[in-house]
Amino acid sequence: MMKSHYLALALLFCPAVFATTAAPEVLPEREQARLMDDLLQQRLTQILPPLMQRENIDMWLLISREYNEDPVLKTMLPATWLSARRRTMLVIVNPGTGKAPELYAVARYDVGTAFKKAWDVEKQPDQWQALADLIRSKNPKRIGINQSSSYGHADGMVATELDLLKKSLGTDLSGKLVSAEKLAVGWLETRLPGEIEQYKNLTAIGHKLIARAFSNEVVTPGKTSTEDVVWWLRQESTRLGLPVWFHPTVSIQRPSSGKFDQIKAFSAAKADNIIQPGDLLHVDFGLTYLRLNSDQQQHAYVLRPGETDAPDYLKQALKHGNQAQDILTGNFQTGLSGNALLAKSLQDAKAKGLKATIYSHPIGHHGHAAGPTIGMWDNQHGTPGSGDYPLYPNTAYSIELNVAVDIPAWGNEIRIMLEEDGYFDGQQFHYLNGRQQQLHLIRSK
Repeated sequence: MMKSHYLALALLFCPAVFATTAAPEVLPEREQARLMDDLLQQRLTQILPPLMQRENIDMWLLISREYNEDPVLKTMLPATWLSARRRTMLVIVNPGTGKAPELYAVARYDVGTAFKKAWDVEKQPDQWQALADLIRSKNPKRIGINQSSSYGHADGMVATELDLLKKSLGTDLSGKLVSAEKLAVGWLETRLPGEIEQYKNLTAIGHKLIARAFSNEVVTPGKTSTEDVVWWLRQESTRLGLPVWFHPTVSIQRPSSGKFDQIKAFSAAKADNIIQPGDLLHVDFGLTYLRLNSDQQQHAYVLRPGETDAPDYLKQALKHGNQAQDILTGNFQTGLSGNALLAKSLQDAKAKGLKATIYSHPIGHHGHAAGPTIGMWDNQHGTPGSGDYPLYPNTAYSIELNVAVDIPAWGNEIRIMLEEDGYFDGQQFHYLNGRQQQLHLIRSK
């Protein structure tokens, strides 16, 4: 949990305006587990039935061996299960007509409180045969399994398990197997109101850590390297009990620094890249909390001696980035595909004179989560498969993009690279904890 003096420092050195100034809190481990299990129970009863109806799937099978878990199955395990056990088989039956789903575990014991044991080893010692018997007793018409060419998240049925499954089911039941791709994506992308509230807290924590990292608490111009800032973020995240889901990066743009290199900007900086007055800094940083993931990018300016604010041309460049964000989020519409949203937003940005590159993505149980792909940094022409998937209400996104801005005073073009997290309620996009609209400022001696 953040100490009060750390919060004071965060507020002192953070000129960027966010939606809340309330102190973000990291719950104790036991309370986190209780909350995760409560949210899982709500998801199983509130989100799952309408999704199964929407995708016309009567039964959903999730089968994994320990340490080789299906990405979807991992989201259905209780908080105290850090992996599957031996071979874990979950069976979800949709009885239809608005009834609660039937949740079974073909295992020696219940899987949490939701999935009830459905295997009597004394009567049937073969686990696969026990699964086949359960399936026949429910007589489903369409049995969903996680196979997908577009989403790794929805492709968790490995070849060995599929082969054994088909052998146990026989020809008749095997003919009922269908891809559960859209059901899996829908499950992963749909957010409960309670999850959105926790997401607001998570993104606030991320903003606070970035504000501290981009302050004189961490940076001494002329001495501190970008790698020093990166490892401070890693260490402080660990101290708070919040793992990062990718290694952070901190990069520098400065006068006459040459042509912008997208790949270098998002890879680890040189260990000897010392931060100097006049530098424009950039950070890419993401945390995991309560099975949710954040993904944030912001900028800071290192004041030169005698300066009290960033140059107007950099502040104006940031406004161009905010304008591109507004264009993209203003185009969110239920049913619009990620590719269509990308094309319209790029066209609108060009009409406004902005040189934008858009590569936004869903967030949730994964940092780069399941849902509509909205551009990729190396592909601005649409992504077959995941880019064709439509926007649904109650889904969360990381608004990730950059805008190229020519800075004559620097003799080169810079990129304002922004990434802020928010959610789409079906009508409007909302940032979870505001967004950066002013540069963080770091003082020089």
